Amino acid sequence: MSGKLAAAVSRYKALIIAVSGGVDSMTLAHFAQSVLGKQLRIVHALSPAVPAHATKRVKEHAVREGWHLDILDSGEFDDPQYRSNPVNRCYFCKSNLYSRIAKSTAGTIASGTNKDDLSDFRPGLEAAQQWQVVHPYVEAGFTKIQIYRLAKQLGLSDLEELPAEPCLASRIETGIGVNPDDLAFVEHVEKLIREESGSSAVIRCRITHSGVVIETNDGPPSASVVKYCRDVGRTYVGHRPYQKGSAFLGVDK
Repeated sequence: MSGKLAAAVSRYKALIIAVSGGVDSMTLAHFAQSVLGKQLRIVHALSPAVPAHATKRVKEHAVREGWHLDILDSGEFDDPQYRSNPVNRCYFCKSNLYSRIAKSTAGTIASGTNKDDLSDFRPGLEAAQQWQVVHPYVEAGFTKIQIYRLAKQLGLSDLEELPAEPCLASRIETGIGVNPDDLAFVEHVEKLIREESGSSAVIRCRITHSGVVIETNDGPPSASVVKYCRDVGRTYVGHRPYQKGSAFLGVDK
């Protein structure tokens, strides 16, 4: 499988990998660097929707591995269509991201999309197609499980057990406008829960039309987390088991 992935990344003379800070794109960047060396460029977008710890992770790996890293503003918050949070919000996010990358540097843009993503609700893939973004994992037939295995083979101990980590805007229920204050609240609550539990399990703080809902598979949040939500003026609705993509209303999942 690694041979197929090497072939998928080496066919492009100038490859630019859009790295979010999650396991998929980070592992791809490490692997591609081993194949392409200085020909590879890594781009990371700063945004209120990107967790601060994800940006920190990207910068630390870039320094350690000598990546050619460009950091840019993806600009999606300048787009009223993105901010209105329709069910295809990801299309507008990725369209803004890829257009900014294309304007800032020449080359073929690559994403960390894997084979499993193709059967999921991914409006961003339409934007990728429009901007001729390539998907090396898909070309090589990689699934999410195989990406975790690759991370382990590459010795990326901080990535091989990293839970799925989509952007913070994915916590905002469809139709509720996306704003930086809500995203900062979501990030802080998830950080509090993670610090208290010491768990690497998936945690989602959802902002719904009814109020704040915490999703985990480890039981409800502590009383102090609930108190924090109420102290900052949020309506805490309750806890439920984690459900992938539950903030996207009107989508068959």
